[in-house]
Amino acid sequence: MKRHDYLYIGDGFDNTVKTFDAESGRFLGRFVPSGDNGLNGPRGLIFDHNGNLLVTNQNVLPPPPPAPQNGSILKYDAHTGQFQGYLVNPNDPNAPFAPRGIVLSKQNILFVADIIVETGLNGEVRTYHGTTGVFQGNLEHPPGVQFFPRSVVIGPDGLLYVSVSNNPTTAEGQLGGRVVRYNPKTGEFIDVFIEGDSIPDFNRPEGLVFGPDGNLYITSFRRDPSDTDKILIFDRKGRFLDKIDLYAVGQPRAFAQAILFGPNGKLFVPITGPGPVNGQPLGPDTGSVRRYNVKSKTFDVFVRPALLGGPLTEPWYLTFGKTDPATLAYRHDKEESSDHDHHHDDESSD
Repeated sequence: MKRHDYLYIGDGFDNTVKTFDAESGRFLGRFVPSGDNGLNGPRGLIFDHNGNLLVTNQNVLPPPPPAPQNGSILKYDAHTGQFQGYLVNPNDPNAPFAPRGIVLSKQNILFVADIIVETGLNGEVRTYHGTTGVFQGNLEHPPGVQFFPRSVVIGPDGLLYVSVSNNPTTAEGQLGGRVVRYNPKTGEFIDVFIEGDSIPDFNRPEGLVFGPDGNLYITSFRRDPSDTDKILIFDRKGRFLDKIDLYAVGQPRAFAQAILFGPNGKLFVPITGPGPVNGQPLGPDTGSVRRYNVKSKTFDVFVRPALLGGPLTEPWYLTFGKTDPATLAYRHDKEESSDHDHHHDDESSD
């Protein structure tokens, strides 16, 4: 018997993790309540090998004193959403400063993209033991390039792929970027897989996933108002194949930070902004989740936008119960992680 699955999305507006029916998109409520145990800027989401939900927490606006506070990795029970403790405490000297995407390897090593250490300084890809949270070290930086990692995924070849932007605190750093590769077992730097500084459409890459077709899909942001935000598609050798524009020039803007393949080979794309995330008024599509057919580049609206009463305002990263925590691929035959008795602090029939 096919068991039901759920979609979990972090909402940076009210600092929750919200749950949806994976087939219909029906909103099922807040799986992690607002600000639970310091949740303040939820980013990467995965289920670990014990079935716990791991959430990277940026601590974007910490309480007084106003000094910058490290981020953390929070752990929640997969069945109830109850807080299980810190996997990585913000007081740990090796805690990430601004964590984004995460993956957990089969060897139980958690890879965390830490976009920036301090203003103007390169970030890190940090590694931790997936059960104890003990720091395992930082991956070496690629030679001769800026290194502000945003997200991670383990590819079909077993290598760790990291999306890297240029310095986000500078004007010129808003353009370009790259994807680099590592051996996840040894931490060895392999190569620059995609050098985006030479690709006009490749700007501030973040969410990256491999599709069922074996191609790599990456979010990219517009150069200027005459451009569009989009998803770029590359083959297994790093060659640019195609793109999916999220809107046409002249239409209201819509951009996505993270993407994920789900049931029936569809690509799920939460529209993060414009809105609170970049200090702009809500766009007409912000807060929606689109479900794309990547062959036809068409989509249906899986979750309606905030301005039409949808429950999300600033959706970031997402995971299904059946998402592989390493490759982020959708596992059709996985049953146990999605067979949860969900408890929510509210319910909705939306």
